[in-house]
Amino acid sequence: MRLIDSHCHLDAPEFDGDRDAVVARAASAGIVAQVIPAVSATTFPALAALCRDRGDLFAAYGLHPMYLDQHADSDIDTVRAALAQERAIAVGECGLDFFVAGLDPERQRALFDAQLRLARDFDLPLILHARRAVDEVILRLRRIGGLRGVVHSFSGSIEQARQLFQLGFHLGIGGPVTYERAQRLRGLVATMPIEFLLLESDAPDQPNASARGARNEPVAIVDVAQTIAGLRGVDVTDIATATTANAIRLFRLDQFGVAA
Repeated sequence: MRLIDSHCHLDAPEFDGDRDAVVARAASAGIVAQVIPAVSATTFPALAALCRDRGDLFAAYGLHPMYLDQHADSDIDTVRAALAQERAIAVGECGLDFFVAGLDPERQRALFDAQLRLARDFDLPLILHARRAVDEVILRLRRIGGLRGVVHSFSGSIEQARQLFQLGFHLGIGGPVTYERAQRLRGLVATMPIEFLLLESDAPDQPNASARGARNEPVAIVDVAQTIAGLRGVDVTDIATATTANAIRLFRLDQFGVAA
């Protein structure tokens, strides 16, 4: 199998002690590429260095809403510069978070809209965070127009998913689908159009049910793919083939030599 982890924070400090070993384990499991979205402008230089001259690690640049207190208004210019100067394959991680207390919603909206415009201007896909904010994210995507991307760790309704598909957006599915209690998510994944499905680990966060409480790794998407295959009643190689092709198409990874 050839797999792509569409959302992994490999640059996080949790991997400082064994990052090379984590990448090696992923490669041994058939993971041919990892997409690594930034969370704040302060992380851009280290992320660019990590991905530079690598054929399997790809950076996205954006301002995560949960790190709102770390963002200056001028950081939008820093995002713009990174998109122009680095090998950027997406804008993100960005979005809206109306779950965490204390995150100014109006400032979130202003930074989010600015990043949506950057994605349109650079013709890049978006990697979106939408927690208790899916309806408003959809509204803002429609308002800007001309956008594509993925809603990472999707936890919305079937109707919200349909609206995202109509806009050309994918759903990133990871560890939560391996939990039997996640009945709504599992039902959605079992029936959604396969062409909008991406696999993700969100490592070091969101471990699978079998690794609850442990640090997550990209290799976990193998179990995610197997779970999804079981829910859909197909062979896991079918899930691997489809989701890898989806990721290559969305992020245009073929221009960097990543093949399905």
